[in-house]
Amino acid sequence: MIKSIVFDIGETITRDDRYWHSWADWLGTPRHTLSALVGAVVAQGRDNADAVRLACPGIDIEAEYRAREAAGRGEVLDETDLYDDVRPTLSGLRKLGIRVVIAGNQTSRAGQLLRELDLPADVIVTSEDWNVAKPQAGFFERVLDAAQAEPGEAVYVGDHPANDVFPAKAAGLRVAHIRRGPWGHLWADDPEVKAAVDWQIDSLTQLIAIVGG
Repeated sequence: MIKSIVFDIGETITRDDRYWHSWADWLGTPRHTLSALVGAVVAQGRDNADAVRLACPGIDIEAEYRAREAAGRGEVLDETDLYDDVRPTLSGLRKLGIRVVIAGNQTSRAGQLLRELDLPADVIVTSEDWNVAKPQAGFFERVLDAAQAEPGEAVYVGDHPANDVFPAKAAGLRVAHIRRGPWGHLWADDPEVKAAVDWQIDSLTQLIAIVGG
C-alpha cells in the first residue's frame, strides 16, 4: 500500500531552463554553450555544476551565487517554471489520501519560493534546509521522516539515477523514474536503471493510476 509520494524538484517538479539561462547570462556565456556543457557533463555522469566550472574555470560557485543575489539577479521560481502536470497530479494524489512531499537538492531560497506558490503538498523542503544532500543516506532518512511512512509504503519520484533512483532504492523506498529533462531522457533505457525502478513514467499524472490501481 502506498501512503506517501515524495517528489524530487529539478526536472521533476520544475523546469531547469530559467536556472541555466540565468547562469549563462550572469557569466556572459551563450545560453546554447552552457546548455551543451550541461548535456556533456550529464552524459559523463558528472555533477551538473561542472558545466559552470567548464564555462568559467576556477569559479567559486557559492561566491558567485551570493554575488548574483546581491545584484538582484538571484533565484526566481514562479508558476511558469512548473511542469503542466504538477498541480493536477499533486491535487489528485491528495484526494486519494496520499501524503505529498516535495524534497530535492536545492537551496533554502528555492524551497521558500516553492512554498510561496501554494502547491497542494504537505511538506516542501530542500537539502539546504536539512543540511544533507542526495545521494547521502541521511537525506533519504529525512525523506522517510517527512513521508511519515515505512520505506515500502513511500515512493520517491525523480529523474536522476545517481541522486534519485539508486539511493532511494538503497533506502528501501519504492522508486518511479520519470523520463524528463536531460538525465531522465538519457538514462531511461539504461539496464541498471530499468532493473532498479518500480515504475518508469513519462508524466506525473501516471502516478494517480499507479496509486489507484
